[in-house]
Amino acid sequence: MAGTGEVRWAPGDQILWRYRDNGGSDRGNGDGSGRRAVHICRPVTVVQDTGELLAVWMAPGTECVRPVLADGTQVHAEPLATRYTAPRTTVRSTWFGTGVLKLARPGDPWSVWLFWDRGWAFRNWYVNLEEPLVRWSGGVDSQDHFLDISVNPDRSWRWLDEDEFAQAQRVGLMDRATAARVREAGRAAVEVIQEWGTPFRDGWEHWRPEPHWQVPPLPDDWDRTPAHMPS
Repeated sequence: MAGTGEVRWAPGDQILWRYRDNGGSDRGNGDGSGRRAVHICRPVTVVQDTGELLAVWMAPGTECVRPVLADGTQVHAEPLATRYTAPRTTVRSTWFGTGVLKLARPGDPWSVWLFWDRGWAFRNWYVNLEEPLVRWSGGVDSQDHFLDISVNPDRSWRWLDEDEFAQAQRVGLMDRATAARVREAGRAAVEVIQEWGTPFRDGWEHWRPEPHWQVPPLPDDWDRTPAHMPS
C-alpha cells in the first residue's frame, strides 16, 4: 500500500473502520502524541473506493471493539449525567445485527450508513456526523460527533441523540465552536437529504454483498495509531 493519503483499495479488500475516543487526555493513548485512543474498531470489506466515494460492508458476525464502562456496564445503560465521565475500557464483541453498508465521500464531516431488517427489507439510512475520515494503510479513522440523523425510506428524517450532543458539551468533550461546526454540518447534511442528493438517490438500498466474501478478522493490533486525528 502507498503511504497515508495515497491509499486506495480494491473491492473485496479488508480494512478497519475506527473511531477515536472523545474523552480527555486521561483517556488518550498515553504516548504523549496528543492522539486519542481507538475505542471503536470494525473490520469491513471494501465495496468501492474512488475519488468520489468509499463504500464498505460490515457483515453480520463481525468481531468488533466497542467501549464499555470500566465495570462492564453498557455505555447507554449509564445515566446521561455520568455517561461521558464514568471510567471506560474497551471489549471485543460480535456484531449480531444485520450487516451495515457505510458510505463516505472525501472531506464530508459525516458518513451515511444503510440498515436492513431480516430478508433484506430496507430499514433506513443513518447519517453519522463525524470528523472527515483519515486514511492509513490499514483503514480509516474518525471521531464521532454525537449528533446523528435518521432518514426513512419515505425520505422523512429526524435528528437523533440531541441529548447526548448537549451532554458532551456540558462535560467538556466538545467546545462551543466545535459544536457550532457540527450543527452546521448537520444542516448541510439535511440539505442533501431534502434535495435527495448522493448517496440517497443512488440506489444503494438495492445493493447486496458478494456471496464469496469472508467476514474480516479483527487483528491483534487493531489499536495501532498510524493516523493522526485533530485534537
